[in-house]
Amino acid sequence: MSFNWKEKRLKKAFLALENGEVFKGCSFGACVDKLGETVFNTGMSGYEGIISDPSYAGQFVSLTAPEIGNYGIDLKFLESRSLFLNGLIVCNINEPSNYSSQISLQDMLKQHNIPAITGIDVRRLTLMLREQGSLKGFLHCSDENISIEEAVAKAKAWEGLDNQDYANRVTAGEVFKWNNEGTYKVVAYDFGIKYNILRSLAAHDMQITCVPAGYDPVKVMEMKPDGVFLSNGPADPSSLYYAINAAKYFTGKVPLMGICLGHQIMGISAGCSCYRLKFGHHGLNHPVKNLITNQVEITSQNHNFALDIKNIPSCLEITHINMNDNTLEGIRHKTEPFFSVQYHPEAAPGPNDSLYLFETFRKMMEC
Repeated sequence: MSFNWKEKRLKKAFLALENGEVFKGCSFGACVDKLGETVFNTGMSGYEGIISDPSYAGQFVSLTAPEIGNYGIDLKFLESRSLFLNGLIVCNINEPSNYSSQISLQDMLKQHNIPAITGIDVRRLTLMLREQGSLKGFLHCSDENISIEEAVAKAKAWEGLDNQDYANRVTAGEVFKWNNEGTYKVVAYDFGIKYNILRSLAAHDMQITCVPAGYDPVKVMEMKPDGVFLSNGPADPSSLYYAINAAKYFTGKVPLMGICLGHQIMGISAGCSCYRLKFGHHGLNHPVKNLITNQVEITSQNHNFALDIKNIPSCLEITHINMNDNTLEGIRHKTEPFFSVQYHPEAAPGPNDSLYLFETFRKMMEC
């Protein structure tokens, strides 16, 4: 089915940023307006996983790859039960031309009430975000008559993601079993967990039970787990006091592993400080050096906050650093079975560079 270009051009939309900049284009998603934090992702492919990653809750994701939508959506590549991003920004949207496509990207976004804009200069937007940092924005894709001045004012007034608990907005909210086979029983905290993390844990002989973000750690220990896993998730880890307290409770009682938000939570629980990166890390090709082996891993990343490498408590050691900007990418406890990484080993951009981390967790539970 070919695009009706006349119809497309008539669906006018714009992105208004808190700094007063406006990008005009055309709407191709849901006909709604939303507020969000604008970030860019440098991945050349894999938009199915990007739009279904709960860590993007509260954000407008601008894809730097110029042509988007060509291969449509194959539902088996989705990373969660829904779409959680607040909006999508692309240079040029295309109709799918792929035998495995089950639905177009356009229709997928409409089904989940996610606005999207195409036809804007994503290169200029990316350079702006790199220079000024992530910016709050207002994405106007509805039929309502909203002026640019009103849109900019809405963007400025929005509370943003700092000090906001988004994990409770994306967690499944109930206890559920992912699989029933595996030697080692693992309880995984769902702060916005991705399916491929669960698949990766299961592939390493683990039987996983998922619990909601705010689940009582005492009840977790009553399950007699061999290990506890803290997942990825959106927004500011400093606001998740209940998760930080849970990590403190588990330390020394049970092997503990964390990824992304889980890594930040574990670090804060051990005495690290956390800060906001200027424009975050969102992409599929970040080089990370393992300081234990001196090997470099190509990693997938999606985070706006990071642990401060200059403020590491004596009980921890640094295991990984980002080779682009020397930010902290991994820690482990010196005396307890406790380690975490900032990046996503399950996303496998290497493709197998980082899968050893799940094996490390399994070996911890053998002891």
